[in-house]
Amino acid sequence: MSDSMEQEIAGRLSAVQQRIDDSAERAGRDPDQITLVAVTKTWPVEVLAAAYNAGIRDIGENRAEELSRKRKKLQGSFPAADPLVWHQIGTLQSRKTKLVAQNADMFHALDRLKVANRLSAQLVELDRNLPLLLEVNLSGEASKSGFNVNDWEESATQREDVRTVVQTVAQLSGLQLQGLMTMAPWDVEEAVIRTVFRRTRLLRDWLQEQLPQVPLPHLSMGMTDDFEIAIEEGATIVRIGRAIFGSRPG
Repeated sequence: MSDSMEQEIAGRLSAVQQRIDDSAERAGRDPDQITLVAVTKTWPVEVLAAAYNAGIRDIGENRAEELSRKRKKLQGSFPAADPLVWHQIGTLQSRKTKLVAQNADMFHALDRLKVANRLSAQLVELDRNLPLLLEVNLSGEASKSGFNVNDWEESATQREDVRTVVQTVAQLSGLQLQGLMTMAPWDVEEAVIRTVFRRTRLLRDWLQEQLPQVPLPHLSMGMTDDFEIAIEEGATIVRIGRAIFGSRPG
């Protein structure tokens, strides 16, 4: 990886961090409470090493096999006291749960109890704990994964269903449920995006009131095109790729 590429990543990262700080300030929030996950899907490990040198410590991968491969290839490359934190941010097929149980430090996209049960059993065998988030679908788009809560404010059935899911997952060994993840629709007005993020935060707040014994501090929402809106609406984790690395290869 050339010095120029490292400098380019560092410059883009600095600009993104400034936008995060500005968004947090507008919302009256502490920017230190917001985690930037740099999304490295399809980028080679040399780019991840450059990102580490630029100051990134949280890496997001969409595919479990890619996360596993990259983590193993970079094993021992960084100080044990200051490691990369690996986030599985993409939806997970049940047959690939073991890759996440073995290699992920956080899982953002739990969308089925079958996956939760498989992860729990595998984590117990590995003697590991895995922080994770429920993926929720607020927009009702069929193309998006997640537990359907598109009408949770009006639908008692949806409220009870998601409440039961939270309660069930929270009781599974090896799993540490910590909040919700969502994605806003593409190519829509800012007001629509803002509403999706706000409704996700309100759903999290309602669940926290219903189940105070299950701490739900995190909201993973916002990507390159909408992370500033997400922060203004309460995101604690933003997932950003293009604004840091440019257009993806492949």
